[in-house]
This record gives sequence, C-alpha cells and structure tokens, in this order.
Amino acid sequence: MLTESELVIEPRLHDLGDGFVVRRLLPFRLRRQVGPFVFFDHFGPVDLAAGRGMDVRPHPHIGLATLTYLYEGAIEHRDSLRSDQVIRPGDVNWMTAGRGIVHSERTPAPERAAGHRLHGVQTWLALPLASEDAEPSFHHHDAGALPEDERDGVLLRVIAGTAFGMESPVRVYSPTLYVDARFAAGSRIALTSEHAERAVYPIDGVVTIDGKPLSPGHMHVLASGSEVELSAAAPARVLICGGAPLDGERLLWWNFVASTHERIERAKAEWAAQRLGQVPGETEFIPLPEH
Repeated sequence: MLTESELVIEPRLHDLGDGFVVRRLLPFRLRRQVGPFVFFDHFGPVDLAAGRGMDVRPHPHIGLATLTYLYEGAIEHRDSLRSDQVIRPGDVNWMTAGRGIVHSERTPAPERAAGHRLHGVQTWLALPLASEDAEPSFHHHDAGALPEDERDGVLLRVIAGTAFGMESPVRVYSPTLYVDARFAAGSRIALTSEHAERAVYPIDGVVTIDGKPLSPGHMHVLASGSEVELSAAAPARVLICGGAPLDGERLLWWNFVASTHERIERAKAEWAAQRLGQVPGETEFIPLPEH
C-alpha cells in the first residue's frame, strides 16, 4: 500500500524449520533502506527444545555494521577478531564489518542443553562512504547501559543513535534512530521529525499512527518531515528505526554491502579464497553462493 505519505511493508516469511520463522522487512522492492538501515530481520519467538539451537556458521560481511537485539533467549557471537560474547535480552551487540570480518552465531551451551525460547531482531546499517573500508571492530553494551525514560505510559529505550532527548552509548557512523518502545494500555507518544527517515515496526500488540492501526509484523514507513502520534489501547511493543539518508546508492549481495560492483566482486574473491579471516575454534563456514 503506497500513498503520498506512507509505505506499509509486508514481511517476507522464511521458515527455517522447527517453527523458526524469520520475517524480512528490509530490503524491500519499493524501499531499499530507511536511514542507514538496509536489512531488517525479525526472528521468533520460537521454543527450541533441549538439545536444539540456532547455528549460523562462520560467514563474512563488508561495508556494514550489524546490530543484534534480543527480547528473549541468548546468542553467542564469535568473530575473526577473537571476540566471544553472549548477548541476552536488552543488550546490544554491534559489529562493524568495514573492510571485512567473519563471525558465527550459535545458541550457548547451557541454553542448548536446557532448551529455551528465542526472539529478537537483527539489522544491518550501511556505513558512510568514508567508512566503508574501516577497520573491523566489535562492541557489546549491557542492557543497563542503554538510556531509557518513561513518558505518559510509554517506556522508551534508545538502542542506537539519538531520540527523545537521549543518546545511546553505541557508536554509530551517521545520524541514527533506533528505539524500543513499550506501551501501557491507553498510552501515547509523539514522534517528531528530528530524523529525516523513520519507520515503525510493531513487535507485539496493535499500535495506531494518528488513529490508524498497524498490524504486528508490518513496517510502516513515515513521510519525511511529519510529526505523528503513536498510541496503543492495549499493551504493545514497537521498534522505531531510521536516521539520515545514505550518502549514495548501496549494493547488497549476500552478506556484502558496498557502493560499487567492484568492491562486491573483490569481497567474493576474498571469501572464496578464505582471506577475510577465520573464527577461532570454528571448523565450519558458509561457502560463497553460486548465484
């Protein structure tokens, strides 16, 4: 549905088996990005039985930063910089790929043995042209480090960037908007035009935008420059994302983000030759796709 003021993005569903469903919102054919966000995946909630878990084998990235945010469960991140970090609900794992990094994501041993519930969102943020080939890095931020404030029944946590007069400690490379908002029944909040590009994604419950309900699982892209009111008649939770427009077109191929085809081709050759790095302790890897 497209109007002069909005775009509603319907998710593409990917069933990974055992009830593990991933909803992909970005990129979308009518909207490749919102601010620096070029990839947006919502996974779960899924109950993983004892002995089972998530296993994403080592794979490479360039030209982007990954941000993982969980509502339930745990994921162990390991990378070619020798980072080894378990992320839990409310924490932020921020990995800057820059010129190239390799990482794996797996269910930690205790949760795998006991069984657990997993639910979260992973996003990719394209790096500005000046930082496309930055040195790779990894930073973890505990849940308690993120600023939060309750306003008129809405609990706001700034995951990354700036919003509602708060600033996240997560280092970003361009103006960024990323907020976890939890609505009590009957609460409301005004979303200003501080950031040029914005989108609202309901995680749970029904939120209205200027009185118009938005179903869970659909991303609502807002018109630039408009101030809107978000409200909820019953408890609900949403993510608000966006920021400044990218400084030029970005190409996405597999796990690579770049401003030129040549950079993508170089990354493909480097991964095929296993020159982008290895994750200590890992013996597997995801091969380069053939397409």
